[in-house]
Amino acid sequence: MLHGVSDFDAACAQAAALRVETLRLDAAIDVARVARAWDRLEARAQWPTQTRLFAATLSRLPAGADAQMLGAWLGDDLVGLLSLSRDPGYFARWHMVGARETYEPGDILCNGSVGTAGVADELVGLRRPLYLDRISAGSPLIAAMAAAMRGRGRLVVRPAMACPFITLDDSWRDPESRFNAGRRSDFRRARRRAEGMGILTFETLSPGAADFDTLFDEAVRVEALGWKCAAGTAIATDPRQAAIFRTFFRAAAERGDFRLSFMRIDGQAVAMQMALLWNSRYWLFKIGHDASFNACSPGGLLMLHALGWAAAARMQTFEFLGVAEPWIRQLWTQEQHDCVQLRTYPYGLRGAVALAVDGGIWLRQRLRRGR
Repeated sequence: MLHGVSDFDAACAQAAALRVETLRLDAAIDVARVARAWDRLEARAQWPTQTRLFAATLSRLPAGADAQMLGAWLGDDLVGLLSLSRDPGYFARWHMVGARETYEPGDILCNGSVGTAGVADELVGLRRPLYLDRISAGSPLIAAMAAAMRGRGRLVVRPAMACPFITLDDSWRDPESRFNAGRRSDFRRARRRAEGMGILTFETLSPGAADFDTLFDEAVRVEALGWKCAAGTAIATDPRQAAIFRTFFRAAAERGDFRLSFMRIDGQAVAMQMALLWNSRYWLFKIGHDASFNACSPGGLLMLHALGWAAAARMQTFEFLGVAEPWIRQLWTQEQHDCVQLRTYPYGLRGAVALAVDGGIWLRQRLRRGR
């Protein structure tokens, strides 16, 4: 090139200037320098679990885990960031912060390949196995980890449960119109049954500081009246999960980004949704309904209301989070964000033990599927 430097030379210069820090998350989260840089980098985020608000929630709750932030810096700018935690113990693995507590996907937060490579090199240098339950199938971390692990251990990438979503447009303001005649008839029948039980109302609320806890507790009670309580996945059955979601949603409510929807019959809440408005998308974190009202499909009726509300609010997508369960695919959408599971096994005792444990689990799963 006659003018300036080549892309290769520029990349080399950036790599030479890159500085990678490993900081305790609870100490770093409110440092002004880190907070400002993190907030700027959030424009690149794909998931709400990549936000500083989410990390702050996890960092302030008591836990026995070691939580760290791996940050790659170019000057005053963060260009790569990954928040991790691990349990105590010699053989403990690194996980994405919050993944095991909320079961939601996450990913590295980055601006370019240089920052991603820097974080990957630092992570491999920690010499512990890594287990990322669900990250984006197109995550730049996959290639960066493959390069960083070369000659230093084994990398395994497998398909993980996808996250369904619906692309919204004005037609979703009337969500029933998006379905065939049979489905519309089912919805109308369910609504008539609900109206036969009492006065039917729907609402989507933006709680403030004064009413947040009361409304959150009401939603938790509704969820506990459904199948999730027996399955052990309801918020009410897990005190740590309850503390995480209460803290996270309260902070989001203070920013005006939390939405809580109810379907009520004669004023009694029979279905609920907890959601976050972020990045012009409606992120559905929690759903639940009172199983004693199953005959009128309260979860489905409330979903219709929420879809119409999100479309009217000009949200770009309706994000189901969770996993692409059969009932979502069959009724609501075939669209999904593909995800993968990423695991590393560094050479050495820790990696060998982790590989042996996972190998045994995979073998048992294959044997069960073969029966």
